[in-house]
Amino acid sequence: MVSHALGFIVWDFDSRIYTLDIFGLEWPIAWYGLLFAASFLGGQMVMRYLYKRDQKPVEDLEILILYVVLATVIGARLGHYLFYEWELLISQPGRWLKSMLSLPFEGLASHGATIVIPVALYLYSRKRSDQPYLWVVDRLVIAVSLGGALIRLGNLLNSEIYGKPTTLPWGFVFVRETDPALLPLVPRHPTQLYESLFCLFLLALTFALWKQKRYRLPNGFITGIFLILLFSFRFLVEFLKTSQEDFENSMVLNMGQILSIPAILAGVILLLVIRRKNRPVLTVNG
Repeated sequence: MVSHALGFIVWDFDSRIYTLDIFGLEWPIAWYGLLFAASFLGGQMVMRYLYKRDQKPVEDLEILILYVVLATVIGARLGHYLFYEWELLISQPGRWLKSMLSLPFEGLASHGATIVIPVALYLYSRKRSDQPYLWVVDRLVIAVSLGGALIRLGNLLNSEIYGKPTTLPWGFVFVRETDPALLPLVPRHPTQLYESLFCLFLLALTFALWKQKRYRLPNGFITGIFLILLFSFRFLVEFLKTSQEDFENSMVLNMGQILSIPAILAGVILLLVIRRKNRPVLTVNG
């Protein structure tokens, strides 16, 4: 249920679509899980369109998508424990492994996926000379933009990863908040919505660059732009978010911001390397 009153939005959305009862066990079907799956399905449709237009074997997408799905889930899960719950890795390795394999997935860190996915893409592209590494990444970031928008929308429907209190008219009151530390309920920045909309902007931008200039832009250019814009926005929006873990309360920059800095630098370095490699050579005649 969503309503608008007193200058803010009351967000009382049920994150569950339906609950299955199988042999006495309840299996909830949630909007987040549906949108998480839709991000991969939508990404596959985007990549299929791009591959067809670029006259590349569409059959290769089955392997590519498998690599990306595994890298995303493993990277995001592992990243969550490495960056936010590293004590569990040391003190209770058995519990950590069980948590890693548990369903549904609870605790995903996008920065972890950002680290593992490039490795998976390298393993994919090294066997395909017609699909260089940066060529593949330039196209995948278009699909990732769509996926990011859907996943952050799922966070909104889950009433999680939201922002600090605000007096702005579009502030959301998350009625289904269960953390006693955040009571009483007050309007908050819908940072999930901010990130979802920004990902849609990135989708439009990266797709436009591919469609209009893919034959003129060097491989890696779209990726560099994507990294700089996405993680610069992520760095800034973190100032509006509540801390995901207690240890972040005493930090000047939270973990999301610290992890965004290397990604921004990677994008800048990539563009500088591309510029250097494609700089015209001046010759002197005479």
